[in-house]
Amino acid sequence: MPMLDRDGVKIHYEVAGDGPALILTHGYSSTAEMWAGQIEPLSRHFKVITWDMRGHGDSDYPTDQAAYSEEATVADMAALLDAVGAKDAIVGGLSLGGYMSLAFNATHPERTRALLIIDTGPGYKNDQARDGWNANAIRRAERFEAPISEGGGLPDPAKLGAEVRLARHRDATGLARAARGMLTQRNARVIESLPTVAVPAVVIVGADDTPFLAASDYMAAKIPGAKKVVIEGAGHSANIDQPAAFNEALMGFLGEAGLIP
Repeated sequence: MPMLDRDGVKIHYEVAGDGPALILTHGYSSTAEMWAGQIEPLSRHFKVITWDMRGHGDSDYPTDQAAYSEEATVADMAALLDAVGAKDAIVGGLSLGGYMSLAFNATHPERTRALLIIDTGPGYKNDQARDGWNANAIRRAERFEAPISEGGGLPDPAKLGAEVRLARHRDATGLARAARGMLTQRNARVIESLPTVAVPAVVIVGADDTPFLAASDYMAAKIPGAKKVVIEGAGHSANIDQPAAFNEALMGFLGEAGLIP
């Protein structure tokens, strides 16, 4: 099991295929396993990097709350590219992973060849709206932190979305800290960066992913030249709900953008 040591925090990752680098980041409380249906088609053309964010899956769950942040996550992504010898990459993710991909581009535009933004929101310009999002994130943390006798700890996978049902976590502590430090947002940097995106980008959303439809429209309008794809019959896990349609859309975008070697 490949592990990257990030100042004492071990980050689990996997690499499949060879060619230009393509890194995929999972959603909050999911793991790299959610991308299983994309590895085969992508790895024919790319060096595909999937990984578990800190506090998730087989990566470490540091006890220091300060170890969890947007900045740390973006730095983990850059370190993973360094570890596989990639100067730049096609960068993509779902939900929180898509937000972190946008944050990566805002921080490292010179290392971003393209963006794959899936069932994602770009954050908020409005402080009140951001505060509401953050309050929900803190409530999620508190549920994970509650005693098991009071419904805390890891939830029943049968009650979760498709991308989370596949995830296996050692305990709930990392997810609680990740909610407080990575799922919460501090500013409008990411949403304000959208008009500055200078690489090919695709915004993919499930037709039934109601909370993210307006956000997808917004990103597709604000990112110059962005392509938008709606996957019929899919919810928040478009790549799992409709893998054939999703893979066709993804590979179609990569081909049209001249990114397939």
